[in-house]
Amino acid sequence: MTRLLLVEDDELLGDGICKVLSRRGDQLEWVRDGRSALTAISEREPDLVLLDINLPDISGFDILKAIRAAENDVPILVLTARSSVSNRVFALDNGADDYLVKPFDIEELCARVRALRRRSASQNEGRLRCGELVMDTSALTLSLAGEPVNLSVREFTLLRTLMESRGRVMSRHQLEEELYGWDVEVASNTIEVHIHNLRKKLTSCIIRTVRGVGYIIEK
Repeated sequence: MTRLLLVEDDELLGDGICKVLSRRGDQLEWVRDGRSALTAISEREPDLVLLDINLPDISGFDILKAIRAAENDVPILVLTARSSVSNRVFALDNGADDYLVKPFDIEELCARVRALRRRSASQNEGRLRCGELVMDTSALTLSLAGEPVNLSVREFTLLRTLMESRGRVMSRHQLEEELYGWDVEVASNTIEVHIHNLRKKLTSCIIRTVRGVGYIIEK
């Protein structure tokens, strides 16, 4: 299920888009101003953003630039009544993935959403994201807010396991099996040591200890 964020202050249009996309199986959040949009993108990490330009508080262009300045590569489809070539070029040059002029046919909107979803799935294959933390499991690289983070092989494997299981508690035994295999004896505090090192390198504590159970990176 794709998590969509609709940023649109027109009540009639927003309600129509929500009804159609929800019926097609998408999980959709609708906000009506720029500040709420930035909060939703930061805290809830949608898979795709439908962004109006003419918002009551912050220009959609400024929201677009803020998203890309934070090195967030979430797909963005701009929805606007501004049909000039200069506006289209400005939006695309500043990070929009597509541009749809109002009024539009709802079937065209749905088709463009499907296209962006396919493109995003292809581009993000092998990539895990948690806020400003981005892991490329193919290239074996990790970055935090755009800056590279150097991990040992076992630290990388441990973090990858937690990111792939995001929202689910992983026990120490499960993590030991991922790092060492099921038939290898390891010291009782090995996982705790790796977790401690990861927390120091990541500065912000995204790994939470569930006492007596294990570790989790929450959604």
